[in-house]
Amino acid sequence: MNLADITAVKSILSLPQKIVIVPHKNPDGDAMGSCLALYAFLKGMGQTVHVVAPNDYPKFLKWLPGNEHVLNFERENNEALAALQEATVIFTLDFNDLSRCGQMEPILKASNADFIMIDHHQQPGDYALVAYSDVCMSSTCEMVYNFIEYLDGLDSLDKDIATNIYAGIMTDTGSFKYRSTSSRTHRVVADLIDRGADNMDIHRQVFDTNSPSRLHLLGVALSNMVILSEYCTAYITLTQEELDQYDFKKGDTEGFVNYGLTLEGIIFAVIFIENREEGIIKISFRSVGDFSVNEFAREHFNGGGHDNAAGGRSEDSMEVTIDRFTTILKNYKSKLNP
Repeated sequence: MNLADITAVKSILSLPQKIVIVPHKNPDGDAMGSCLALYAFLKGMGQTVHVVAPNDYPKFLKWLPGNEHVLNFERENNEALAALQEATVIFTLDFNDLSRCGQMEPILKASNADFIMIDHHQQPGDYALVAYSDVCMSSTCEMVYNFIEYLDGLDSLDKDIATNIYAGIMTDTGSFKYRSTSSRTHRVVADLIDRGADNMDIHRQVFDTNSPSRLHLLGVALSNMVILSEYCTAYITLTQEELDQYDFKKGDTEGFVNYGLTLEGIIFAVIFIENREEGIIKISFRSVGDFSVNEFAREHFNGGGHDNAAGGRSEDSMEVTIDRFTTILKNYKSKLNP
């Protein structure tokens, strides 16, 4: 953030505000961790604050401190709608285009609130009065830590805030293994631990709580993996029938796509997941090195994200989507064989 933005935010927050904090649809650990951390910080300033999530999120995130205060727009529509319509300030966290909010998009576009964006994805929109956007950051949670520091608020960063920020940084950096993990990230994490974040417990809560059905689903995913050695690529498919067979719950496929990158010689990994209710194939892309899955997703699958982690979608059938993907892949052979 530059000095003008910091000054503007301080001026806004110097007055009583009705604040709503919004993550993207299908929020992940970084989205919920950043929202709940900012929620606690702003409440501590004496502001009126709500977190409104566009829809539900995985069970492994519902232990996060403050989770009980989150309004689910789909499930608690009246209360969520009232908060949005009364808002004088809306923070949008971990996304940079209002289209990422699903059914909430028209409500946000019609709002007269001042928007403040905190996000680390590429190609931000221009809807916000203040846009703290930095694609080099490890996570939105690390940016929230910086935001609190810019507002001279680190003294109020307690165990609950530290826990939420740590959880988001941990999940969005792949447990600190992605390239975006900087020396600054580690210094922030060290401070969070000093302020009460229990790193071992946070890791256990997020990664080590499995159901038998999720592990069975993982087995199916791995058995479906296809390796395209000539393109240094591996992809996984999961049909709606397979999801239903193993009682799929939101978040059960989290991390499945990364298994392809554990294979020697693979630098591009993809998972295609059928969602019959929405009529789409949801796609997650991961890479190592210089191959930009952000560019690949934007160019071919109505998506985007980061250079090494992105998402997309297809409205075709699974078979047609895979055929199109493998055909497109031929044009990237030189980039995938460094």
